[in-house]
Amino acid sequence: MNWNALRAIYLFEMNRTKRTLLQSIVSPVISTTLYFVVFGAAIGGRITQVDGVSYGSFIVPGLIMLSLLMQSVSNASFAIYFPRFTGTIFEHLSAPVSPFELTAAYVAAAASKSIILGLIILLTSALFVPLRIVHPVWMVSFLVLTSVTFSLFGYVIGIWADSFEKLQLIPLLLITPLTFLGGSFYSIDMLPPFWRAASFLNPVFYLVSGFRWSFLGTAEIGVGVSLGMTFVFLLICAGIVTWMFRTGYRLKP
Repeated sequence: MNWNALRAIYLFEMNRTKRTLLQSIVSPVISTTLYFVVFGAAIGGRITQVDGVSYGSFIVPGLIMLSLLMQSVSNASFAIYFPRFTGTIFEHLSAPVSPFELTAAYVAAAASKSIILGLIILLTSALFVPLRIVHPVWMVSFLVLTSVTFSLFGYVIGIWADSFEKLQLIPLLLITPLTFLGGSFYSIDMLPPFWRAASFLNPVFYLVSGFRWSFLGTAEIGVGVSLGMTFVFLLICAGIVTWMFRTGYRLKP
């Protein structure tokens, strides 16, 4: 393992966050605050409790997960796409750095940014609603695992995309709708039978449900199923990255 190379890439990506602090940290926190104000005031006034907790407390895990998924995908995809766009990716490929080390460094940096953002949003939410974390260790575990998994997914998108438009295509047309329809702001038990059954086809639902379980101690499905679905998605993304490097897909001319 080339720890010096891994550390250099990781620190470079983390330092880039300092130069884009407004976009990377401040903007998502402001957006989440607006969600609390809008959903908490407008919907929370009509739905006082969900599963025995206030509506404001109920949507905290969903809001954190929404930001976590979007930022993990965005950070990782841009991190690998930009070197491809400028041509500096060939310096990485010709350096004594293995594909695993290159991927680990970029994914670790993207996941670290998302975890920091998730913790900031968690602290921000405490200003609006009473927080209760029944399983703090599991909460951190879900936070880390989800960040790593979707950073790896963003890494795949960054290699696949050949334009800035495509770089934004999947997050806007896939990740955001799936997150909103994955029970982030409601319990699927509130849905009619058909749409409740359809929710089980949404992979993001399992992530939101498991993360919410770590806060409230209750969920629509077992935590083991949520963990299993997350690991399956992680392995799929890892397999795609391995194939991309073995074939040189959009990495080599």
